[in-house]
Amino acid sequence: MDIMSNLALGFSIALSPYTLMLAVIGCFLGTIIGALPGLGPSNGVAILIPLTFSLGLDATSALVLMTAVYYGAMYGGRISSILLNIPGDEPALMTTLDGYPMAKAGRAGDALVLSGVASFVGAFLATIGLMLLAPMLARVAFLFGPAEYFALYLLAFCTLGGMASNNQAKAALASCLGLAIAMIGVDNNSGMPRLTGGSLHLMDGVDFLVAIVGLFAVAEVFFFIESHGKSSSLGVKLEKVVIPWKDIFACKWTMLRASGVGFIAGILPGAGASLGSFLAYMSEKSIAGEKGGFGTGVPRGVTAPEAGNNAAAGGALVPMLTLGVPGSGTTAVLLALLMTLNITPGPTLFTERPEVVWGLIASLLIANFVLLLMNVPMVKIFVKVLSVPPWVLLPGVTMISFVGIYSLSGSYFDLLLMIGFGMLGYVLRKLDIPTVPVILGILLGGHMEDALRRAMVLSGGDAKYLFSSNIAIGLWIAAIAGFVAPMFLRNILKKPPAVTD
Repeated sequence: MDIMSNLALGFSIALSPYTLMLAVIGCFLGTIIGALPGLGPSNGVAILIPLTFSLGLDATSALVLMTAVYYGAMYGGRISSILLNIPGDEPALMTTLDGYPMAKAGRAGDALVLSGVASFVGAFLATIGLMLLAPMLARVAFLFGPAEYFALYLLAFCTLGGMASNNQAKAALASCLGLAIAMIGVDNNSGMPRLTGGSLHLMDGVDFLVAIVGLFAVAEVFFFIESHGKSSSLGVKLEKVVIPWKDIFACKWTMLRASGVGFIAGILPGAGASLGSFLAYMSEKSIAGEKGGFGTGVPRGVTAPEAGNNAAAGGALVPMLTLGVPGSGTTAVLLALLMTLNITPGPTLFTERPEVVWGLIASLLIANFVLLLMNVPMVKIFVKVLSVPPWVLLPGVTMISFVGIYSLSGSYFDLLLMIGFGMLGYVLRKLDIPTVPVILGILLGGHMEDALRRAMVLSGGDAKYLFSSNIAIGLWIAAIAGFVAPMFLRNILKKPPAVTD
């Protein structure tokens, strides 16, 4: 009964003309961002976050807009995967395996419609799961003390680092770099400046929005200039688009199974949509067997990864809202948005700010139907985005980033710092060092330090207090396993090669 009353509250907010408009705009922008190869949801959300402050949006409106962009980008990633054989983002990698062969066989329209319907099924079921599971997990979170939260933050670093890179040492280095950046500023206990280099601008620490926009958006501009040149064109032309009802009904169980697998993968801290997409595809491939024809352009090979990665995107919101721990790189960016708006994700969020949580959930339910309408009848419009020349795209991205950040503080130093983080992000990507653990360190470093200090105060400096409960011990074991296991499972979870001509 509580869920129904809370959902009614959410719809009263989501169905207001202003919130509904923001959801539609977010879906449209997100689909365009997802369709552009290389940008992806994390970069898209990072680029547009400053816009929410420029527009003066409140917490609910800003979160609705950004999560709509998130969901839209997950939908849009399939477009370039199918037509160009270039994933719009990493989770869309598996879609290339059967999507591009379908397009080459003259079924590009069918592949786009099937993937759009599968994305809807995965995202919609994940939103239902978020609605049912998040309140229960929030009640469990009340059992967490400083020792449990420290172990939980450690789990986030270990699992997210393990999934974000093929090299555990590089992931650990990135996490340590993020934690070091988080230490910059005045120490809360002693009042002494740390790592400021004598600069008054750094006394308050590094604004994580400046770091995020620099590491994601500005670094992407540098990388895009280097890797994409000055042209963009479709690999496979899109002709007539019709709804393949027969294939949709034939794939209904595939979509349901893939949605379940993807949602579970999304809930795991750090797993994210990439793992959800991979597991969904491989599980369906094993069910179909050799006669399934996976990799040759079969509808099930398109619907499984799309349902899986969109369900994982919804599942990643569960730990972010209930525990304050991001389930993916994009939810780490969304976590930064909430913290900037003075909203603390966690179990108390559901009781202290129910309008934020349930307004978001109701808006996501509506956004899924909006995205379905956009990505099936209007798919030809989004395909046009693939022909946007970089000389038009790049200045727009750069302008949004600079104007947005400057509007937050009016400080030229933040602009210089953002450029510095952009250069850092570019170097890290060239060295194949993941940037997501860096962001996670900046976001959670202060909270992790506070949890450790509270644990030491409560225990009188006894480190054994960190292992004083079954929950803490379980989280420590999961953290160690999450960091070590990828070393042994890398051959199993490695990315399959993209299909070539």
